[in-house]
Amino acid sequence: MKPSEQMKIERVKMPEQDPQTRIKDFEEVNLGLTEELAKLEAQRCLQCKKFPCIEGCPVQVNIPGFIDAVAKGNFSLGAKLLKETNALPAVCGRVCPQEIQCEQKCVRGVKGRPVAIGWLERFVADWAMAHETQSTSQSPTIQPNGKKVAMVGSGPAGLTCAGELAKMGYDVTIFEAFHEAGGVLIYGIPQFRLPKEIVLKEVEALKNLGVKIELNVVVGKTVTIDQLMSEEEFSAVFIANGAGLPVFMNIPGENIKGVYSANEFLTRVNLMRAYRFGEYATPIIRGKKVVVVGGGNVAMDAVRTARRLGADPSVLVYRRSREEMPARIEEVHHAEEEGIQFELLTNPVKVIGNEEGWVKGVECQRQRLGEPDKSGRRRPEPIEGSNFVFDCDIFIEAIGTKANPLITQTTPDLKVNKWGYLETDESGMTSKPGVFAGGDIVRGSATVILAMGDGKRAAQSIDQYIKSKKR
Repeated sequence: MKPSEQMKIERVKMPEQDPQTRIKDFEEVNLGLTEELAKLEAQRCLQCKKFPCIEGCPVQVNIPGFIDAVAKGNFSLGAKLLKETNALPAVCGRVCPQEIQCEQKCVRGVKGRPVAIGWLERFVADWAMAHETQSTSQSPTIQPNGKKVAMVGSGPAGLTCAGELAKMGYDVTIFEAFHEAGGVLIYGIPQFRLPKEIVLKEVEALKNLGVKIELNVVVGKTVTIDQLMSEEEFSAVFIANGAGLPVFMNIPGENIKGVYSANEFLTRVNLMRAYRFGEYATPIIRGKKVVVVGGGNVAMDAVRTARRLGADPSVLVYRRSREEMPARIEEVHHAEEEGIQFELLTNPVKVIGNEEGWVKGVECQRQRLGEPDKSGRRRPEPIEGSNFVFDCDIFIEAIGTKANPLITQTTPDLKVNKWGYLETDESGMTSKPGVFAGGDIVRGSATVILAMGDGKRAAQSIDQYIKSKKR
């Protein structure tokens, strides 16, 4: 197809569940592209000679290669090319912010809308899962090298690093604190954005490579890093336990019943399946009126989850304007369709309780935007005399997370920065020889794909480190 003909093809639309239907269930919102839509969208790719889209991908996926295969209807080849560099393609196709990464670099975006790389990635990954047979799912022949490597955490960084090292012949064991593998992919991201069945299938693919997963192991308590390296004889350790300690606003009334951190709220709903009431006995308060504070993806997940649990209104309070909101554009759009009430340039200052000690309201204050702060976003400034109260019975704080100090407290030779995150050198190694780290425990709260990039780079560094010790 000539470039002039390609330029006439408009970006396809993702089939979606109707908003009024989906607010009553936890089924996936995006329904996925059909084969016809996928091929049509793939034909929009101009197959640029310099591949700028790959530059925008933290794991360096062969984007033009797999998209060209889709355009020609060779989905099997597309899946093979995609999986060569991405250990979790079905996950990335759903939750990665392609609009600020690979799609932002797409040449088609200069004079129109970029190629829907994320949607095509999801299509190929889902197609591969649906058409996988016993022969295609068998692990490749890998020659063991006799060396053991431990992963702390089974989130995107740990899973990616484990998969890369397993392909190199390492005996890899992942130690996961929860009773299910997947980390934030399981406990943090709702079913309607990332079905748990998808995560479990990605985990099974890693097990087929020989990766072992030990659940209910809290590294730093059940076993220490030093014990893994000395008593368990692991040649290296990769710490990827995330940053799951919630941050609170420290405003009056936070100890009142009915106040949740988004971390706890989403963990109860996602990991412990509280939304499937009757099948699971997970206790959770189903508020009729819910207020969530924050402007990121976690806040969006929390407020949309509350809506599905019956909250009306389900209100999002954010201290800046929509332009400064860090959540994905698609998630904001979906939230608006679902009837989420946005209260922008607004900040909570006090939680109000009733006589029984339960939340009955949140006092807020209107804001105006001043000069940009260190983040580059305009700083919110309070407007005196603008206070008002939202009536609610649940208040959820989604303003960020920080590092859990458990591992560093039991491994004092691990250096941390002033925020408590692990310090690493350019290879990803910490101050303790043989111990590497990546993902949120190093970066702070970041994206799935950045964590995966850390895991991929760490695998190469760990391989080089172990090989250097043999000399």
